[in-house]
Amino acid sequence: MNVVLRVRTNQRSFILKQSRPYVQKYRQVEAPLARIAVEHRFYQLVQDPSIAEHLPEIYAYDPSDHLMMMEDLGQCEDMTYLYQDREIDASQLGKLVSILEKIHQTSIPEDFPENLEMRHLNHQHIFVLPFLEDNGFELDAVQEGLQKLSLPYKKDWALAQKISEIGKKYLAKGTVLLHGDYYPGSWMVKGKNLYVIDPEFGFAGFPEFDLGVMAAHLVMATMDGEYLKTIRRHYQGNFDPHLMKQVAGIEIMRRLIGLAQLPLQRSIEEKDYLLQMAHKMILS
Repeated sequence: MNVVLRVRTNQRSFILKQSRPYVQKYRQVEAPLARIAVEHRFYQLVQDPSIAEHLPEIYAYDPSDHLMMMEDLGQCEDMTYLYQDREIDASQLGKLVSILEKIHQTSIPEDFPENLEMRHLNHQHIFVLPFLEDNGFELDAVQEGLQKLSLPYKKDWALAQKISEIGKKYLAKGTVLLHGDYYPGSWMVKGKNLYVIDPEFGFAGFPEFDLGVMAAHLVMATMDGEYLKTIRRHYQGNFDPHLMKQVAGIEIMRRLIGLAQLPLQRSIEEKDYLLQMAHKMILS
């Protein structure tokens, strides 16, 4: 989403990250410059020693140029390989839930950015655009048959009502610090070390959003709905499992029939299975 550069000197290397008024990958999509300020503030707040080792260190921040200088984590890879492997190591899952729980336990000051511009952008791509019949996105260009597969869900009034209801909750101010985009693209591994990055969608919201997004991606990766229960067992904070399940269903659907596609190689039959599962998760 941002411009990210690795800088190497004769003494060390570091990362420069700059927000620009558009999404780097989709330059036709406008995005708020202030997202880097949210990310910087997030890293300032999350100081619990038990998870500091799982976050990059921030060296400097220049708000006028929307630029942040941060630790180079080295030869890491993000965990999008899960979509291909179709499984996740139990210890990694435990760490990811523990890190998220600590993030949610972080106290939020009154002046924490509401991040409304980013939330409105995300709201459109999660709760609105994927479910419009005429959204200008040709799903058959992604996979033959996907457009036809999506139509019953785009015409489902009860589904639309429930998604709209949860979308309004997403835009409302909550009480829990959220990462806002807690999925494999924000999880990095280097040997046995695990890092969480890119909290630019962070805001004060409801914990079920982060939990539901996490669950959705594990379900899509493994094709196993039992990960909803696994996360519930690991997470010790207060939350509504039913709402988490609904968010997970919405995230599955929007990733399969929306613009924000994943490196998820699945047959049309498997996607049909996931969409049916997600539909039940949202409306049950």
